[in-house]
Amino acid sequence: MGSHFSPAPRLPRLSSPSRLLPALLLGALIGFGTPTISLAAEPAIADIQKMVKQGQNAQALEKVDAYITARPKDAQGRFLRGIILTELNRNNEAIAVFTKLTEDFPELPEPYNNLAVLYAQQKQYDKARNALEMAIRTHPSYAIAHENLGDVYAKLASQAYDKALQLDSSNSHAQSKLSLIRELIGNSSRPGKAPTAASAPPPVAPAPAPTPVAAAPTPAPVAPVPAPAPATREPAKVTVLDKEKDKEKPAPAAEPARVEKEKPAAAKSDGDDSAVIKAVQSWAAAWSRKDVKGYLSFYGPDFQVPGGASRKSWESERASRIDKPGKLQVTVDDVKVSMNGDKATVRFKQGYTSATLKSSAAKTLVMQKSGNKWLIQQEKVGS
Repeated sequence: MGSHFSPAPRLPRLSSPSRLLPALLLGALIGFGTPTISLAAEPAIADIQKMVKQGQNAQALEKVDAYITARPKDAQGRFLRGIILTELNRNNEAIAVFTKLTEDFPELPEPYNNLAVLYAQQKQYDKARNALEMAIRTHPSYAIAHENLGDVYAKLASQAYDKALQLDSSNSHAQSKLSLIRELIGNSSRPGKAPTAASAPPPVAPAPAPTPVAAAPTPAPVAPVPAPAPATREPAKVTVLDKEKDKEKPAPAAEPARVEKEKPAAAKSDGDDSAVIKAVQSWAAAWSRKDVKGYLSFYGPDFQVPGGASRKSWESERASRIDKPGKLQVTVDDVKVSMNGDKATVRFKQGYTSATLKSSAAKTLVMQKSGNKWLIQQEKVGS
């Protein structure tokens, strides 16, 4: 069964189980909008990337060690060191590097993802699953981690079906499911990714180790710490989509009383649109100024906590993130509001800038009117 498990840099996949799969973007922001590590646009990093591309991993390791000595807290250099150690087949040292990164930068999903790749290579699929679940909990829109988690579950399913057949070789249902799992993993490929470097047929073993990732072939470094967005921004572009208004039809001239009755309703809807937009902007402003109490006050008592965690643990985790040192700025643009009675669905583009991360992602809030306030019921990344 072939392997296509993907670490964080988007690099060519290699079918040999001794190599890493594509995981982190080295030198470019991930296209789906989640925060990611970006390598600094400076000669030292560029030289190291070039060495890795040319297979000069021993020299690259010496250079990155010198770079980290001068910048011990630099996440980019440390992540690149983990990639190089993986290329040198020093996987236990690479695991130590990525583990420390998850402790120092728990908001970054890529170290979790690469840990999962290394654990899966060692067939420690439970550890790989836990690491990927952490990556997804950190950033629910991290597509690579979702795909890798599916691969890990497929590996675990393959092992379970294989065990069932060892205990009962006549179990035709288990045999059919095992064949289906093998075919699913063997034929899978991710659109837009480089094809497998080797064209050897997939091995028949029920659960081979996934293919890890190598260093980026054509790095395009960007600034290590993006500057915060300017304080003065253009006004948010707002499009109001009112389902209730769309349903209304102009009253005939012969029924003036009905026309007068509908006009106040339209005015009320317009007022709700403005109130919803103002609530979203105030929510982002409280987040930006690190007002944890004010930020959490925008979430209603019936808020659906992502991942099924408890409200208390979710609030504690949010407070811990917001209270981190350094400047924080959250912006909302291209706001679109869809009204349905006392409920509103708000879609917008969220900008996030901190001392270590910069990202832009589509976001959706489902809000419910409670008295004179609009409170968040659901929050999800994507439209």
